[in-house]
Amino acid sequence: METSFRMYTGVSKVVGPLMVLDGVEGIGYGEIAEIVLPNGEVRIGQVLETTTTRAMVQVFRGTRDLDTELTKVRFRGEPMKISLSSDMLGRTFDGSARPLDGGGPVIPECIRDIYGSPINPSAREHPRDSIQTGISSIDGMNTLVRGQKLPLFSGAGLPHNLLASQIARQAKVTGQAEKFAVVFAAMGITYEESAFFIREFEESGALERAVLFLNLADDPAIERIITPRLALTTAEYLAFDKGMHVLVVLTDITNYCEALREIAAAREEVPGRRGYPGYIYTDLASLFERAGRIRGREGSITQLPILTMPDDDITHPVPDLTGYITEGQIVLSRDLHRKGIYPPVDVLPCLSRLMQGGIGPGRTRADHAEVKNQLYSAYARGIRLKSLVAVMGEEGLSSLDKIYIRFCDRYENDFIRQASYEDRSFEDTLNLAWDLLSILPKSELKRVSTEFIKAYYHGEEILECSGP
Repeated sequence: METSFRMYTGVSKVVGPLMVLDGVEGIGYGEIAEIVLPNGEVRIGQVLETTTTRAMVQVFRGTRDLDTELTKVRFRGEPMKISLSSDMLGRTFDGSARPLDGGGPVIPECIRDIYGSPINPSAREHPRDSIQTGISSIDGMNTLVRGQKLPLFSGAGLPHNLLASQIARQAKVTGQAEKFAVVFAAMGITYEESAFFIREFEESGALERAVLFLNLADDPAIERIITPRLALTTAEYLAFDKGMHVLVVLTDITNYCEALREIAAAREEVPGRRGYPGYIYTDLASLFERAGRIRGREGSITQLPILTMPDDDITHPVPDLTGYITEGQIVLSRDLHRKGIYPPVDVLPCLSRLMQGGIGPGRTRADHAEVKNQLYSAYARGIRLKSLVAVMGEEGLSSLDKIYIRFCDRYENDFIRQASYEDRSFEDTLNLAWDLLSILPKSELKRVSTEFIKAYYHGEEILECSGP
């Protein structure tokens, strides 16, 4: 019997966002259900568990006002799908892919399962070439590479939303006439944040090349688990069907994981670390591993997931597991934020494992890798010296030590700090880096080749003093 044509009346039990139906036949896992309320309202649900006679359905718009006796449920016999079209560029949708911009429904060029298919490892192409975000602390020190997944670790009160909008607004591929798009998915944000994102995209003109999915804080939490999948399915269509390079910005992954925990609690599952379900690693991997390049295809999907660390704890399950799956991290610093530095990127714990493949001659500039290493070394030394000064004072510092401290201050104020609408090219970032390296004596540039020092160094040689 085709259950997609069967209508069941009556719900056995409702637990939070879940409802249980008895007496059903042939229902499949992941199947979509239409829940018809007595007043005619239709809500969408998905089967989470099924036996021969029972189905547990999660309702994406919540179970409030659901009459257990009069509610009717119809099963479609297929997983959840989304209508896709290149006309989606420039449009804004809610967390269930319903239009928010008054533009009417999408006229589909194709319809796809939102859970997609994993990329065959043998068909994957190693990520290469860079994406220019216009932000020096990322482009210079932790370059984002096409096909990479590079998360941004933040904390409550830090300007990750402002940074996310700036990256989405400024991101571009350079040096080639290639099509570029941004798919932006926000989960559990406030109405004020939603209005901010829409305004930022509209006023900057970036909306023309972007697709927005916005799940608000007062929307059912269960809807948050499909929002990133809608965004990633859209990105896969634009990348691999339309040949575009797509940057997917997902914020906030922590809100997504809270929705997973809510579902697990409603299902009475045995909790794992801090109450999160034991399969959270697998679930996050099903999102992050949808980034990449496919051999023989022009497009690429690059992911920038953003998550807030509860109590700034980087060992919390969400950032901890995210770090295992992804290829590095960008970490925001509360100390830099207190100093009034934007963006407050703490470059020392940051890492982009695929950076080497996306920089260098023909991509950014030949000196990029060595300049990055020298900047990192000098800044780390300056930070160590500042820690000593806080304990011992400046009396024991040599003249060279004082130069490193001055470099550290200039690095934070000139290199890391930039305005929210300041868009720096790779060339601008590297030239600024040489301005800072020229503060140091030439003899201290031990990580940079002589040819690059001759070409770009413009400081004065200062003899190192061993004494105070």
